[in-house]
Amino acid sequence: MSLAVSAVAQSPAPKPPVDPLHAWVGMASPADLENWVNYHLAEEKKAVAEVLAVKGTRTVENTLKPYDRALFHINIAGNQDYLMFGLHDHKDVRDKAQELLQAISAAGTELNLNQEVYHALAAVDTGKADPATKYYLERTLLEYRLAGVDKDAATREKVRQLSDKMTEQSLHFARTVQDDVRKVVAKDASELDGLPADYLAKHKPAADGTITLTTDQPDMMPVMTYAKSPKLREAMYLAYNNRAYPTNKAVMMDLLKTRQEMATTLGFKTWADMATADMMIGSAANLRTFLKEVDDASRPSAKKEFALLEAFVKEKDPSALPLKASDSSYWGEQYRRAKYDFDSQSVRPYFPYPEVEKGVLATAGKLFHIEFRPSKAPIWNPTVTAYDIYDQGKLAGRIYLDMHPREGKDKWFSESGVIPGSGSQIPEAALLCNFPGPENGDPGLLQYSDVVTFFHEFGHMMHEVLGGHGKWAGTAGVSTERDFVEAPSQMLEEFFEDTGILQSFAKNYKTGEVLPTATIEKMVLAGRFARGSWVQSQLRYSELSLAVHDRAPEQVDLDALNKKTFVEHTPYLFLDDSHMYASFTHLTGYSSNYYTYVLDKVIAVDLFSAFDPKDLLGGPAAMKYRRTVLEPGGSKPANELIKDFLGRPQSMDALKKWIALGLPKE
Repeated sequence: MSLAVSAVAQSPAPKPPVDPLHAWVGMASPADLENWVNYHLAEEKKAVAEVLAVKGTRTVENTLKPYDRALFHINIAGNQDYLMFGLHDHKDVRDKAQELLQAISAAGTELNLNQEVYHALAAVDTGKADPATKYYLERTLLEYRLAGVDKDAATREKVRQLSDKMTEQSLHFARTVQDDVRKVVAKDASELDGLPADYLAKHKPAADGTITLTTDQPDMMPVMTYAKSPKLREAMYLAYNNRAYPTNKAVMMDLLKTRQEMATTLGFKTWADMATADMMIGSAANLRTFLKEVDDASRPSAKKEFALLEAFVKEKDPSALPLKASDSSYWGEQYRRAKYDFDSQSVRPYFPYPEVEKGVLATAGKLFHIEFRPSKAPIWNPTVTAYDIYDQGKLAGRIYLDMHPREGKDKWFSESGVIPGSGSQIPEAALLCNFPGPENGDPGLLQYSDVVTFFHEFGHMMHEVLGGHGKWAGTAGVSTERDFVEAPSQMLEEFFEDTGILQSFAKNYKTGEVLPTATIEKMVLAGRFARGSWVQSQLRYSELSLAVHDRAPEQVDLDALNKKTFVEHTPYLFLDDSHMYASFTHLTGYSSNYYTYVLDKVIAVDLFSAFDPKDLLGGPAAMKYRRTVLEPGGSKPANELIKDFLGRPQSMDALKKWIALGLPKE
């Protein structure tokens, strides 16, 4: 038994929390959070002890069931402590949450390296078990072997130490990004020329005439899209892409060394080989083949798209050439205005945040045949909204929406599980986003791309909730192969090209006018432009993530790889003082497997092709999709989920058609 386990066993039993299912309820101090987490870690150990106490024949009921309960307690502790790490208002609570995340990770590692538990699970008789239970056990045993459970004691102890170290390094990386909000100062209002009126109203000049902006999303994105000043765009681009630099360069290199040591300790050549072993893609070699196929499918279109854009810029403002990395969003917007007669600013008044939220809920309700009702559940911040989900009149889940930026909060857009659902336990999930919000008379106007992002993240939450009604917590929700989890959310993005869906909620916040059909048609065509370039940009991130993990760390030059992958997939001039990798938190999350977004776009557009474009929400495909893809959660291999819905394996054909729609007609 390790020293860590002994310390936990000898510590006083934690007091029962005010609410064992919700960490923030009754939490008056960091000590309350610590007690809440320790309660669940103690319950996990009780469940493990129950597994090991079995005498005689091992069954699903006496072994797998308590093991699953142990996983439930680790998962709920990790989910909610991570929420407090990313969302709590008080720094001392965020600090405590960061500390506790390391303890939770250590507990998970201890379980994954427990040979007695592994042998107990391997001895379970599944002869009469249902297919979902058999798959759950098979995959659990695979994960145990990949974690090194079959290694000798010294190797297992080394794996435990390396795992703890990786957790600490990853949290350090994430916290540095979270806390590093940079400022860009415009010398006067003229530098903000081109930005929307509501943006200008929220950014008044100081006494000396200067205007201070931040790298938070509501400040950054409009500058990159609308600001006429190339100087301001470049300053914002560099500020945003240099967050957490140089600190995180050293942190990332240390993490890469630890990961490589972990991989070789477990018998793999590189971390990338290890990280893909239990994915849909199967291996790093398969991944490279896949990326080449996607490159071949998208590069010709991307070249045509940039040639069109470059010719347009040459005609409008030759001095802007050659285009820099900081110019892409602005000139893409200008091209769309000219060629599609669509100004993305013109539709922002139709997307005030409160109405978008209502629209997303209504769309999801119709699509999945569920109902959202305002919940009286306790929340962790007054700006959070909660909804109870009902399915045929029965409570089926709960969601929390934490949608606007505030000091100390995580700066990205993501979904998080809150409570894993299984049996009688309803699932709960949360969105962590940074959209503009209504305040002081400001309606909180979103861009069309924000609306699409909202539904993307909402798709994760629907997967979490609708997939949380099976038998096992360990297969609930998004517990599929990790490289499938983006497919359901990316599929939902496609719904917001539909005129009927958009007009159900897109109304001018001043006049009540419905977003005109003609405008939607232009918006959709404009939004499709440069799809090949978008795929190429995803390949850039995918190859950067792979390249830093598929070789020995001493062969990794982060700055060289950052530039190389940009130049290979992006025709814009690279800005040499840009260190994007320092704030690229997917390097700690997906690690080498950022390709997930590209793979799942292939799957997503293929899944969407099965829906009736004339009746997206009401046709038979909607419920079939819910039943065959979302509700099984992780109880089947993802390839089977796809085949169950489509009636065939996935194909690259739909992606090629999707990209082709982004090219203007001759």
